[in-house]
Amino acid sequence: MLRSFSTVRLYLICFAAVSLALPIGIISLAKFLAVLGALAVLFHGWLAGRESSKFSPASVTTVILLALLLLAISGLWSTGSSDEVLTALTKHGRLILIPVLLSLTRSRKDALIALGFFVAGQLFLLGSTWLLSFGIALPWVMSKEAGICDTCSFAVFSSYLDQSIMTAVLGAICWHLRSLAPTLYRTPLALLICVLALACVFFIFQGRTGHLVAIALLLAAIAWEFPRRFQSRVLLVALLLLVGLVIGSSKMGERFHEVVSSIQPLKPHSEAASSSGVRLDLWHHSLQSIAERPGLGTGVGSWNLEFRRQEAVHAGELPINDVSSQHHNPHQEYLLWGVEMGLPGIFLLCALFAALYRDSQQLAMPERRATQSVLLALVVACLFNCALHDAMIGDFFCITLGLLLALRTPGAAPSSSLQTGV
Repeated sequence: MLRSFSTVRLYLICFAAVSLALPIGIISLAKFLAVLGALAVLFHGWLAGRESSKFSPASVTTVILLALLLLAISGLWSTGSSDEVLTALTKHGRLILIPVLLSLTRSRKDALIALGFFVAGQLFLLGSTWLLSFGIALPWVMSKEAGICDTCSFAVFSSYLDQSIMTAVLGAICWHLRSLAPTLYRTPLALLICVLALACVFFIFQGRTGHLVAIALLLAAIAWEFPRRFQSRVLLVALLLLVGLVIGSSKMGERFHEVVSSIQPLKPHSEAASSSGVRLDLWHHSLQSIAERPGLGTGVGSWNLEFRRQEAVHAGELPINDVSSQHHNPHQEYLLWGVEMGLPGIFLLCALFAALYRDSQQLAMPERRATQSVLLALVVACLFNCALHDAMIGDFFCITLGLLLALRTPGAAPSSSLQTGV
């Protein structure tokens, strides 16, 4: 009975890991089954009177549960409708996937198997994108953006924004965990995956957030690979190469030029029709809302109503854009939490990132660097999008972080070979 229960747990975490490379409907099913499995684990531990019913590591679980509790309480004074409150709580609730995966994973071996499914799924997405870029039609492609000529994103199941970030994270994970690959050619193989992933992000996808995430992960990897006395010189050379990459990549050059050109005319009574201009408009009104209620915010699920209200109140200061029906978040995770829970909300989100960093310190060096790379990608992505609040990318970060943190299972000390990063 116990063996079959352990097998079911392994199936659930592997399904959750590989589902990230599949359509959103399958991800939702995997999440639902994982939560049911975690509840079964808790119930089983409660019946047996064991400590196994507790989540681990404690830091991130405590912060997540506290954050979800405070978000739910803020619904009492939310200015949003009941439907908006419930929808927002559901989206924030995906944070529970991190402790859920930690609860389901009982051994390092299980975590490694699930991580193998994760990498295999992401490689499937990477290969599919490259095939699409060569003009090869694939029957499983479901993205609405794929195949649109002038703005071809070559995303498979989601958008270029989501998949560009996911691809950058894949490269970082494969590089830092190359010592775990069951092959003698682990380093060349990891290097090949990194090159394909970075080339995909920089030259195929057009998402600026993906570009920035890839740059941040690349710089972090370079800094970790060299001794401290060489890091400043190496980072300088790397930055120069990246500047050359921006100049050499037409997609990157066009997108960053668009940012500059759209920011310059953003003045009173001007148009903010571009992506960057709209973002600045959303951020500006979000800051105005936070300034009005910095202590408690306007409650979970209130952002859309607050944006409309601020837009109407300050119509003479910034143009009224017809974006309120298209955007239901400020495209910035920190500001979203700030609007909903005031300055304490922003502090709570930063506390969540700090807890993730603290728990990653318990891992062996390769796993630590991989986990901190994913955390770095999340921190950067949250500056320009609601990376935890949005559907696919939010699920991706939560499940990926849960899988990596699960590599340090209770009572399992990291091996010395992994600590040395061999």
